[in-house]
Amino acid sequence: MSSVPPSYRGCRYPAEIISPCVWRYFRFPLRFREAGEPMLARGVVASHETVRRWCLKFGQAYANGLRRRRPRPRNKWHLDEVFLKINGERKYRWRAVDADGTVLDILVQSRRDTAAARRFFRRLLKTTRTVPRVIVTDRLRSCGAAHREVMPFVEHRCHQGLNNRAENSHQPTRQRKRAMKRFTSPGHAQRFLSVFSGISSHFRPRRHLLTAPNYRAEMTVRFAVWDQITGAAGRPAAA
Repeated sequence: MSSVPPSYRGCRYPAEIISPCVWRYFRFPLRFREAGEPMLARGVVASHETVRRWCLKFGQAYANGLRRRRPRPRNKWHLDEVFLKINGERKYRWRAVDADGTVLDILVQSRRDTAAARRFFRRLLKTTRTVPRVIVTDRLRSCGAAHREVMPFVEHRCHQGLNNRAENSHQPTRQRKRAMKRFTSPGHAQRFLSVFSGISSHFRPRRHLLTAPNYRAEMTVRFAVWDQITGAAGRPAAA
C-alpha cells in the first residue's frame, strides 16, 4: 500500500537527517541528546530540543505510515493490561497483539473496569477494521463482560497461562520507560506509546525464528520501507 511521506516544508534539515534521529529515539532506549549525537559525525548540529520537536512532529506520521504497510493481522488476538504510575497515580496500559506478536493498539486509561475494557475493544475494532476469530485474555472479569457486549460472536478464551504472548509484549515498553524515567501525564504516555509501538515493532522481527542471513535480508527490506515512509529515499526533502 502506497503512502505519501510527511511534508518537511519549513524544516532546516531534510528527511535524510530527521528520520534517523527519530528512528534511533524510538528503536533504542536513548534520550534525545543521545539520539542526536551521531549526527555530529556528519557535521550536523542538532540540539536535544530539536530532536524532541522532530519526534513530536513526525513520529506519529511515521508510525501511521508503517501501520498502513502492515499485512492484515492474524485472527487470534491477545489482550492484556498492566498498571503504570504517572505522577503518583495508578493508570492502566491496555495492549492487544496478534498471534505473531504484532502490536495492534495501545490505550492508556485510568481504570480497568467494564467501561474501560469496552472502550478498548471498540477502539481496537475501529483501528484494525477487522474482527478476530478468537481473543485471549487473563481472568479479569471486565474483559468477559465487555466481550459479551462488543463482540459476542467471537470466541473468548480466558486463562492466565494462555496469554503469555501479551505479557511478553510489555517488555520492550518497560525497558523504554526505565530509560525515560517517567511519563509526565497520561496524554504523554499515550502519545509516546502509540508511536513507539508502531516504529519499534517494525524493527523487531521475530529474530529467534530467522537465520542470520534471513534476518539481515528482512532488516534490509524493513529499512527500505522506512525510507519510503519517511521520504528519505527517491526524492530530496525540503531543507
